[in-house]
Amino acid sequence: MKQVLHTDKAPAAIGPYAQGWKAGNLVCTSGQLGIDMETGKLAEGVEAQARASMRNVGEILKTAGASYGDVIKTTIFVKELADFQTVNTVYAQFFDGDYPARSCVQVAALPMGGLVEIEAVALVEA
Repeated sequence: MKQVLHTDKAPAAIGPYAQGWKAGNLVCTSGQLGIDMETGKLAEGVEAQARASMRNVGEILKTAGASYGDVIKTTIFVKELADFQTVNTVYAQFFDGDYPARSCVQVAALPMGGLVEIEAVALVEA
């Protein structure tokens, strides 16, 4: 059984895709930009964008009955690899030590001029 995930507590898709999907025990979020949900705009700076991105991922996970502790894999896209440590510092605050597998890649550009985008895969109880 699969289910599309949607929450008004995370940014709406800006293209033809869903915020996420749940298929059985597997939850996949689409990449989340660092959009501040209070303003509807990108947060200021890479640290704030990383924090907003992780919060947005968390809101989508919640719609599937998941949490950061259920995340088994993430992918981080950064505009500047020089921001790697800043993003790492923020990212680490959302997990309790058992970190998921992860990839981090520098990209030429992100939608809306974003500095960071994060997606997650989680495994939840049936």
